[in-house]
Amino acid sequence: MIKHIRESRIKSTTVICVRHKGAVAMGGDGQVTLSSYIMKKEARKIRRLYKDRCLAGFAGASADAFTLLERFEKKLEEYSGNIVRASVELAKDWRTDRLLRRLEAFLVVADKEHTYILSGTGDVIEPDDGIAAIGSGGPYALAAAKALIRHTDLTAQEIVKEAMKIASEICIYTNENIVIEELPT
Repeated sequence: MIKHIRESRIKSTTVICVRHKGAVAMGGDGQVTLSSYIMKKEARKIRRLYKDRCLAGFAGASADAFTLLERFEKKLEEYSGNIVRASVELAKDWRTDRLLRRLEAFLVVADKEHTYILSGTGDVIEPDDGIAAIGSGGPYALAAAKALIRHTDLTAQEIVKEAMKIASEICIYTNENIVIEELPT
């Protein structure tokens, strides 16, 4: 019940990560909403971390997301860029720490080898097909990316761009001011 309530309150943004043809691209929209109105149109929800070898994107309450990004970055430093270990350790802290577990956000993190969705319930999920999406527009971007991978010859970055555009046409919490980062192959 608590998990359902927490997830249903996260009604902001779209972030998608696509692993395709040896490349990894992550994109996020720029819209920040407060209640029912738009506060900002060009926010950056995607970050390069640990010597530009890792990408991280967030959805949810901004202050919570920044706190989690900062903690994730510290974990990456602590474990010498090992995204698997950093993800698991952050998820453990997030779930067991009294203050952290109240944070309402999701993270998508990726390096050249792994993609994970992290949540405050202790989840560290690696998608089977290399596509991960979070936020209120996540399901729309995810569906679009899956179709684009199956039926086009686009690159990972192009798939992210098109999937985000489609999500922005459907989700009222997502706009077309898209920031895309790609890891070098």
